[in-house]
Amino acid sequence: MPYQAIRYEISEGMAVITLNRPEVMNALNTQMRAELLEAVKRAAGEARVIVLTGSGRAFCSGQDLGDGISAAGLDLERVLREEYEPLLKAIYGCPVPVISAVNGAAAGAGANLALAADVVIAAQSAAFMQAFSRIGLMPDAGGTYWLPRQAGFARAMGMALFAERISAQQAADWGLIWEAVADVDFEHHWRARATHLAKGPTAAYAATKRALRESYANDLHGQLELEAELQGGLGATRDFREGVSAFLEKRAAQFEGR
Repeated sequence: MPYQAIRYEISEGMAVITLNRPEVMNALNTQMRAELLEAVKRAAGEARVIVLTGSGRAFCSGQDLGDGISAAGLDLERVLREEYEPLLKAIYGCPVPVISAVNGAAAGAGANLALAADVVIAAQSAAFMQAFSRIGLMPDAGGTYWLPRQAGFARAMGMALFAERISAQQAADWGLIWEAVADVDFEHHWRARATHLAKGPTAAYAATKRALRESYANDLHGQLELEAELQGGLGATRDFREGVSAFLEKRAAQFEGR
């Protein structure tokens, strides 16, 4: 489909989805959310890794507060249920690894969109802000789920209540994101990371994602059962056989992925 609010590029198993409304710091409107959902679903079927990033100086400034306003105001519950929820679930449940390459400010729903990915890599000059309380709201778009799990309860509460700017380095130090990278190296670095995943064992990545996420709801017995089930399936794949052969032959593995 022709995209207007995003850009979609795919090459060598890597799909790069760029939020492309730089004039409003890539604020999320209805059209962008619909295009993102379609693009993520498309990439899940034709790529081995997905990268979400932004154009211009921001990753995403959050909800476009001028979008969808009527005489009765903005129906936030409808927008969250019908537009954000399918998008966030598509990213979170994607069968291939998803990287958020946060090139600049990520605020409000934009920060939580980034955190929905499997791995978040941020430029050193980027920052994260749970800006909701500044306009009389609470974190949404998955923020109350991601924040305590990734940064801990105390930091999640502080970010939500004070709505302060969290630098990329601070976010990395807290465990909120995977890493902060010098601006000059940023794009080269995230592309190298994405290329590594695009050449990897896709089924193993999908199983890893499932096992780690389900661990929050499982006791030890349940988690060990899940590990055995998933690992049993992976042991029957061509990629496992290739990995073992490569190890024994002291060469780099050539994984097929899907």
